Amino acid sequence: MADLSAFSLQGRAVLVTGANTGIGQGITLSVARAGGHVLGAGRSSMDETAALVAGIGGHFTALQADLSDIGEAQTMLNAAWEAHGPIDGLVNNAGIIRRVDALDFSEEDWDSVMDVNLKSLFFLSQAFARRALGAGRRGKIVNIASMLSFQGGIRVASYTASKSGVLGITRLLACEWAARGINVNAVAPGYIETNNTQALRADPDRSAAILSRIPAGRWGDPSDIGDAVAFLLAPASDYMHGAVVPVDGGWLAR
Repeated sequence: MADLSAFSLQGRAVLVTGANTGIGQGITLSVARAGGHVLGAGRSSMDETAALVAGIGGHFTALQADLSDIGEAQTMLNAAWEAHGPIDGLVNNAGIIRRVDALDFSEEDWDSVMDVNLKSLFFLSQAFARRALGAGRRGKIVNIASMLSFQGGIRVASYTASKSGVLGITRLLACEWAARGINVNAVAPGYIETNNTQALRADPDRSAAILSRIPAGRWGDPSDIGDAVAFLLAPASDYMHGAVVPVDGGWLAR
């Protein structure tokens, strides 16, 4: 067999949470283009993602799971490993947000976001690492952080807390697992063209204010995030551990 590119994911299975839309869909397509078999996990239908992957000749398998239920999420990963594995990479992309003033923020708004964005991420990573280490295999984990891993934001208390936690957990797991053959890194998206940002982009004043702060002068595309994730899953990034890669058009550099 000819040597594969250091950027190829040919022959690798990658589990991507929240693959149904937006950034998760962009990640799925980038991984598929690089030759990986994507196992897309989440509660919502992934028919659109499956059709897009099929359109580029890629490989995609949909897995249904409520990622806010830790037991169900871990069961899904273990079942996927048995049915489609071994799994070479895990992308913790699934996330939710609640927008409420801090004075009015409820416990439910706090817990629901933390459960999906941080708790599920940690325990899925744990389940993946247990399988990989138990099989004597290397593995790669890529967590999706945020600009709010670095900044405070407003009206998104649990989201900011969760994404700050994602950055910390990424570094902790890298410290514990790097020497054991598991790379743990993160990508921090900037302002990306997805359904979640449609309202911002439709507001001329708000959109202009955001664009004026981005040196690249444009909103990001989900493929911008997807390609960075594919790199962190590929052999080319084998010496990267505990890194967070901002893909933000220069937002943090401003």
